[in-house]
Amino acid sequence: MFANLINSHMLNALNSLERKLYQIIIIRLDGDNIQSKEYQNKIFNLVEKGIGGFIIFGGAKDEIQSFINKIQTIAEIPLFIASDIERGVGQQIQGTTNFPCQMAVAAAINRNKPEDVSILENAIKAVADEAIDIGINMPLIPVLDVNQNPDNPIICTRAFSDNPEDVAWFGSKYIRILEDSGLISCAKHFPGHGDTAIDSHISLPVISKSKDDLMKTDLMPFVKSIEAGAGSIMIGHLKVPALDSKPASLSRKIITDLLKKELGFNGLIITDALNMSALKDFGNVPVECIKAGVDILLHPVDADMTVKELLSAIESKEIIEDQIDSTLERIIKAKERFSNIKKPDVNYKAHAFISEQISDMSITLVKSKPDILPLSSDKDANIVFAGDDDIYKSSLLKNHFNSEFHKVAIGQTLNSELLIIAIFTSVAAWKGSSGISDEEKRKIIELIKQAKSSIVISFGSPYVLRHFEEADILIAAYEPSEQAQMAVIKCLKGEIEFSGKLPVKIF
Repeated sequence: MFANLINSHMLNALNSLERKLYQIIIIRLDGDNIQSKEYQNKIFNLVEKGIGGFIIFGGAKDEIQSFINKIQTIAEIPLFIASDIERGVGQQIQGTTNFPCQMAVAAAINRNKPEDVSILENAIKAVADEAIDIGINMPLIPVLDVNQNPDNPIICTRAFSDNPEDVAWFGSKYIRILEDSGLISCAKHFPGHGDTAIDSHISLPVISKSKDDLMKTDLMPFVKSIEAGAGSIMIGHLKVPALDSKPASLSRKIITDLLKKELGFNGLIITDALNMSALKDFGNVPVECIKAGVDILLHPVDADMTVKELLSAIESKEIIEDQIDSTLERIIKAKERFSNIKKPDVNYKAHAFISEQISDMSITLVKSKPDILPLSSDKDANIVFAGDDDIYKSSLLKNHFNSEFHKVAIGQTLNSELLIIAIFTSVAAWKGSSGISDEEKRKIIELIKQAKSSIVISFGSPYVLRHFEEADILIAAYEPSEQAQMAVIKCLKGEIEFSGKLPVKIF
């Protein structure tokens, strides 16, 4: 049956067990290193061994385009080119478009307004077109986690909402448009990474919910993603005791029994990155993942070592070779679709406009008080920056108001008519937090008490605002980008309306 499903060229390319095993691995490609001949040769060597694909981090547009084209040309079987582009291709590749994060998108788009839905569809199509233009054929989007924990350090604004129906609706839109473009979408992180305060890059989160609760919330968007035609689903490194005592990535009950059999998913099942620390205390992880029913091993530390471990497991009959052949059927079937991808005419200038439009629409007035807004450019104010100082050092806020600027400090006294507190936070792997310290919270609360009028703006996690209910005005901007800062400035000056709607509950 396997031989009948693939053409003779591809069959010849899988003429050894070792080559078959390389084909189920997607390994890291550092785009910033591809000018090095030594690094290029390392990548070419993996392609010659039959590697299944690469996950791209970094690099410049023209160089990445050229390099992907080169490795696809020498590959006997088309390569998966994956990338985490939740905020557009610009999240990874210089010279392409940065889009707002998923939570900002949900804040901007009213799914009951056709004109908003049209803007969303144009944005997703823009991301798809840029991915194709670069050579990315497996965008690792959308995030379908339902962010129900305000202290979630790794999902937070990467999620659309804390409402499973909204997450499912937005996720299904992404999936249908990406799949219609010929790309393989990736719903992640099954069975749901939204209700935890632990970053799985650092340690293993535990989701303590009943199966009924999981089905109503965390699993519901994944059920809808299957109906929408998701080409792949990524398994999170999560422990969900109601489903199994093993982590999801290593669980046959979760991957084979629940996802494949109960939910009926027959696409590609891919691990979250295997270089993460969540599984550090569990034996031979690649082997256990395959035994559980995974098709693709994403980002192991060493592809050659992973193949050796899998070969050993097959020799000892821990893994049956027929299972590898069954996995390869699904991989080849998915890759056959790549021949249908049509190269688009990409208007990067138009995409930048769509991105700016969504940013403008996303800014959310969470709490307001009359007679403070709008602000004039010559308005006297004290602006206090908090959170990540690497981000706010060059804040655009410094150029738009007649203000004095301060960093939150111990014992600070600012007797001002107007106090603007700008809090900059970001969601990043290995960081362990998406908020600010308790000490900074205390300092900010003291400053609010001193001020005649106060505005608190969160450039990042909207949950930060829940600590500052005493402020007169609370604004959620969802991310610390210059584009989001410019959108806030326009809103503060009254040049555009605050039209965003908070996608999560914060009080």
